[in-house]
Amino acid sequence: MDTLNTIALGIGATAFTDLWGAAARRAFNVPPPNYCVVGRWLRYMPSGAFRHRSIAAAAAMPAECAAGWAAHYVTGTVFATVLVILAPAGWLREPTLLPAMLVGIATVAFPFFVMQPAFGFGMAASKTPNPMQARRRSLMTHAVFGLGLYVAALGLAPVFAALRGAGS
Repeated sequence: MDTLNTIALGIGATAFTDLWGAAARRAFNVPPPNYCVVGRWLRYMPSGAFRHRSIAAAAAMPAECAAGWAAHYVTGTVFATVLVILAPAGWLREPTLLPAMLVGIATVAFPFFVMQPAFGFGMAASKTPNPMQARRRSLMTHAVFGLGLYVAALGLAPVFAALRGAGS
């Protein structure tokens, strides 16, 4: 596995997802994910707090927004690594849509079964005011991330090929 290529893939796919989120906010008034809350969750972990009755009610932590945004991009890179490991050999050179979409959609398990319960939102947002809306938004965001994996790989494939050629 080429580590730098995989990092570039993860950053590219995550940025693609963020651009889609910004477009959805402008076009349809869809609120973007709040990565500051993710940062708050992470910043509470060193003190042993992994679950919250309500993460929104927890006191704000220093640098929570920076921590949340950094975690967002690190997580995207970790998920890209999973794709590169599981995809057929040569996928980075000749990307196909199906593996990227499968990994992207599968990643929705992380917010559904880890993050949302830890935030006090219940399993798959079951304790939120509109669970189905929250689930649809999560699923859509992760499907867009899958598409972003594919689009980023398509865009980066010529760069990866050129770098391989230059290194020969």
